[in-house]
Amino acid sequence: MQELRPGYYGEFGGRFVAETLVPALEELERALETIVRTPAFQAEWRAWLAEYVGRPTPLYRAERLARALDPSGTRIGELLLKREDLCHTGAHKINNALGQVLLAKKLGKTRIIAETGAGQHGVATATACAVLGLPCEVYMGEIDVERQAPNVARMHLLGARVVPVSSGSRTLKDSMNEALRDWVTNVRTTHYCVGSAAGPHPFPALVSELQSVIGSEAREQSLQQSGALPDAVIACVGGGSNAIGTFRGFMNDPVALK
Repeated sequence: MQELRPGYYGEFGGRFVAETLVPALEELERALETIVRTPAFQAEWRAWLAEYVGRPTPLYRAERLARALDPSGTRIGELLLKREDLCHTGAHKINNALGQVLLAKKLGKTRIIAETGAGQHGVATATACAVLGLPCEVYMGEIDVERQAPNVARMHLLGARVVPVSSGSRTLKDSMNEALRDWVTNVRTTHYCVGSAAGPHPFPALVSELQSVIGSEAREQSLQQSGALPDAVIACVGGGSNAIGTFRGFMNDPVALK
């Protein structure tokens, strides 16, 4: 087996950023071990997930959908849906946002910034900041601001400032670039709450760690409800946080990941 370099996933990964950000990224890398993975942080974060987010989310047996996809019943024995849509704010994004904002407070940061495309990560970060008492600014491409007006309104209601980005294609890629520019300028006081399994190391590892609650729950629920692991686990992919969070629970099992 090929040994992976720290911060890399095969040919992908690494840290290609302005020198100003290197100390902050190194601090985050240390915090992943010294704070996030400690029993004390895990207990506090999971208490928020249980009492505020509504975890564990159900693993729902979709019998009619299974019949519609496979009327003969020969290919799909059972179809289970992990209902992350039932989380507070309506998606899995809140798992990561709450964890990162909680971590930022422990690191002494006084301001949170985030990027968002469809607006769901922006809503989740604004929600986490509202409940944990930190100011929040969300960078969002102008095109996305127009397309996702309801989520923009929700962010405003939660007290966040939404910053429209007019550069480039005016979508997610450009809002991430603007958030990084902000972070370079305000790195001492600000935490950048990345919402996807993307960005400089250790963000993919941090997001994966905080979203792994999806897969660990799904694995346990599958064993409890069906008495066995699934043959395959299928996840939708946008920025990748849902997929890696789901797959993390099954990586050491003889399960197809798609």
